[in-house]
Amino acid sequence: MWLLAMFLIALLAAGGAAWYVYAGLQPVDGPQTAKNVTIPTGSSVREIGRLLEEQGLIRNAELFQYYVKYKGVAPQLKAGEYQFTTGQAIDDMLTAMAEGKTVVNAVRFTIPEGWNIEQIAEHLDREGIVGKAAFLQEVNEGEFPEYEFVAQIPQNKERKHRLEGYLFPETYEVNKDATAHEVVSKMLAQFEKEWQPQWTEQLKQRGLTLDEAVSLASIVEREVTVDKERPIVAGVYYNRIRDKWPLQADATVQFILGKQRDRLTYEDLKVKSPYNTYLNPGLPPGPIANPGRASLEAVVNPAQHDYFFYVTKKDGTSEHYFSKTLSEHNANDAKSRGN
Repeated sequence: MWLLAMFLIALLAAGGAAWYVYAGLQPVDGPQTAKNVTIPTGSSVREIGRLLEEQGLIRNAELFQYYVKYKGVAPQLKAGEYQFTTGQAIDDMLTAMAEGKTVVNAVRFTIPEGWNIEQIAEHLDREGIVGKAAFLQEVNEGEFPEYEFVAQIPQNKERKHRLEGYLFPETYEVNKDATAHEVVSKMLAQFEKEWQPQWTEQLKQRGLTLDEAVSLASIVEREVTVDKERPIVAGVYYNRIRDKWPLQADATVQFILGKQRDRLTYEDLKVKSPYNTYLNPGLPPGPIANPGRASLEAVVNPAQHDYFFYVTKKDGTSEHYFSKTLSEHNANDAKSRGN
């Protein structure tokens, strides 16, 4: 009889211990709340358990320690910042730490093709990524010796912003605490990545420097919406440059005015500025926007034709009528107004 009693007592003790362990490893009760936990480099399993218990993410740090050793995952647990939720299973947290699924301490932002420096600066400031003033200071005064093309940008006092044209339009991801210098550098790095070395040699044959090509590409970017037309419009400007015509690009006047207008007036075209390609021959002092891939390629490989004019069709396609002579252009302009 006493043997049976001892057996029952042992069984009850074992059952109680098992229940204690089982209950201690269950998810914490209560409302689910996301909590960030930073696991320092070199932390022991005991220290990790203590951090999780202090945050209310596990019930018992000591049981957590034994469980981790039982699972054999202790050597796999990685340092870093993690986001866990109260009520989350221990196995899920262990998997996250073993796989290093840390919190991504980064922000993403997108710069569309054709935005100018001012638009980029205002967007980054509005999104809380970097302040406008700090960004503009880096654009105009920051040192970026790692990029050779920056050193080749002409020192022109008439240029509005030094790096205009070189902040490549793309979607970027940067650390939340990134500096203005780091943000600008990342965008310059993307330009360097996109620019093909052979393009520089091709442009030399056309008598253009890299900076002049970027300036022309920025005009094409702002003048054209449909990609297939970019090489055609680039060809129009090459023809005008060859024959020493003024470029007469509306986009340069829009740049001076600082805002987009559906239609420019004759008074607008008379605004005094080195960027006004109606009043000044050749290219403006620098780019008027930051061109994308299609516009850069269009300037490197323009279409060969005899067109000197183009006008929007205004038929909902965003395309243009192209013409060789002024009389043809006037006819196309009348057709456009009719549309």
